[in-house]
Parts: sequence; structure tokens; C-alpha cells
Amino acid sequence: MILYLDHAATSYPKPPRVREAVRRALEETGASPGRGAYRMAREATELVASARRKVADFLGAERPEQVIFTAGATESLNVALKGVLRPGGRAVASNMEHNAVVRPLAGLEAAGVRVERVPCSPRGELDLDFLRRAMEPPPDLVALVHASNVNGALMPVELVGRLCAEHGVPLLVDAAQTAGARPMDLKSSRITLLACSGHKGLLGPPGVGILYIRPGFSLAPLVEGGTGSRSEVEEQPDFLPDRFESGTPNLPGIAGLAAGVEVLEERGASAVLEREVRLAERLEDGLEALPAVRVHRPATRGTGAVAFNVEGMNPGDVGALLDGAFDIAVRTGLHCAPLAHRTLGTFPLGAVRASIGFSTEGEDVERFLEAMGSLVSQKRTRHRRYD
Repeated sequence: MILYLDHAATSYPKPPRVREAVRRALEETGASPGRGAYRMAREATELVASARRKVADFLGAERPEQVIFTAGATESLNVALKGVLRPGGRAVASNMEHNAVVRPLAGLEAAGVRVERVPCSPRGELDLDFLRRAMEPPPDLVALVHASNVNGALMPVELVGRLCAEHGVPLLVDAAQTAGARPMDLKSSRITLLACSGHKGLLGPPGVGILYIRPGFSLAPLVEGGTGSRSEVEEQPDFLPDRFESGTPNLPGIAGLAAGVEVLEERGASAVLEREVRLAERLEDGLEALPAVRVHRPATRGTGAVAFNVEGMNPGDVGALLDGAFDIAVRTGLHCAPLAHRTLGTFPLGAVRASIGFSTEGEDVERFLEAMGSLVSQKRTRHRRYD
């Protein structure tokens, strides 16, 4: 039976309640939300509204309409970055960002936006002195990953939020890895914009994401079109969430996301975090006990992602051996985060990433460590034979 350790990419398996919610949305609800007065359409509209309330409550948002449904964290980040930044403006980001932030910023930089990158240590620690200097003059936006998708390094979002607030700078947080895996209370935070996936820690299906917009903050929409509201006017609605939700919503995805949030509420976000961090640390300890294995421990662990390399082996070969010989699924390479790998010293080959998730058990970690022990032992035996 396959051992799935790629939860930083997407959660698997989805809880039965999530799969059932998707099925019901497809087979029983079916209609387009907000586009009709007949019963099925009304049910679809209420399904989306109910999901929005659940997500807003779970993330601690002020009001449900501050939660925008998107196609994923990547779209959410593009809406935020391109809705704020204009030619001649300036953005600040870290050297641990995912390409979902790096590439939109590169495109904006080519269009005349100045981008400054805050260095990080090889353990993922943000250079706060550099960031403080970058706040003079105040940039138009600070974009910061909440936790690295490579090694789980946690960024000091609360501290950065206070610094941004002192200078009147909006803060965009990429919470693709942390939403569902770490408790959040957006009302009490200094976060202006937060983007996250629905299919990772929130346990929903792929194809749905979230963008939180703090009350009173204005940004331009990335996409304009039919919203089911104000159809008599040509201009895009100016109220939330309609301003950012053009086109037919992903009803099955939103239904599954709501069900995933329900599962997490029952388990408790704090309990999920404690368990995943404990298992990740056990995995790190076990790997460090093996010869020729280098673990890229974060300064502060934020999620269950563990990155490592085996001396003398390409990360892709390690992943292939784990899959072929042990039926274990891990992620290898650059993880769409080349800047983070440059920071960690693992560029250009990248690393092996084993990521803990909601469904991971203690025996799964032990099975993985046993497989790695066997893999490393076989490698050393081959080397002695050829010596």
C-alpha cells in the first residue's frame, strides 16, 4: 500500500466527508450559484454562502464577504500582487518565496515595478534588519510566505505585520502551506491580504483557493465579467465578494472545501499543528541518525515539510527508489521554489521533501525511516564493493 508523504503539494486521501460533499454538489445541487431563482439555483447559492461563512469563521476573518473564492493560491496571489502594484511602485519580498510570488513579481518588474528581496539564512531566518531598512521609504507592498513549502521554515508574520503597520504598508501573506495546518485569527492580525490553497491543509479538492481582503483595503480586480449581480451595468461591481468573483463558481470545489473545514474544526487546528510538527521532528531526528543524510532543518518549524539530501545521490534518484522499491511517494527537485533552494544551498538539484499531513500516522514515519535506512545501507554497500 502506498505511503503518501507529499502533503505539501496536496492532501491525500481526501476525507470521506469531502468526497461526499463534492458528489452531492455534482449530483444533487448542480445549478449555477447566484444565477437563478429556481430551487436548485437557490440551493447552490446558499451552499456557496454557507461555505464562505465557514471559511471566514475558521480563518478569523471579520466578515464572510472578505473571503474571495478563486481557482487556487496562485490566482489569489496574482490578484493581490497585480491589484496593488503599478509601474513605478516598489515591492519587498523574501528569498524564500514560491514561484507563485516570484514569477508575478518578475513580470511586474519587467513592467516597471521595483522589487527588493530580503535575504534569509540557510535555515530560513528572515533578515529583519534588512527588512527594516527596506521600509524607508515605505514600499507599496510587502509579500511574505508564511511557511516555506521546501523545509517548513516559519516566517515571523506577526512581527513583520507590526512593522508594516507602523509604516502604513500593506502586507500580503502566502499561506498556501499554513492554512489549515496553523491556527489563524485574521481579525487580530496585521495581515492586509492573505492567499491560500483549498486543497492542501484545508483538505478540499483541487481547483479552489481563497483570497482574504482586509476591510477598507481596495485593489483592482484581475478578471472582470459576469457575477450574477448588477447585470444592468457594464462596470464591474464595486462590492465584495462580487468584485473578484467573475464567472461561474467552482461549486463542487467550494462544497468540498467547506467539508474539509468542518473536519478540521472537529479535530482542532492547534491539535493538527502539534501533531504534524511532532511527526516532522521525529522524521528529522531519524534522518539525521543515518549516515550521509543531510537534513535542512528550519530555524523555526511551521509545517510538516522536511527537506533532505543523501550524499552522492541525485534527489530524483532517491525519490525514484523510494517509489519503486518501497511504494513511498515524496517530492524531489526544486519544488517550484528555486530562490528558497538557493537560500538553503541546494540549488540547482534541489532536495528530497517528505511532507507530513492530516492523514499521516506515527507508523508511517517509522516505515519511511526504515526505508531510508535500507536505501542508505544499500548505497554504502555498493560503494564498498566498488572501492
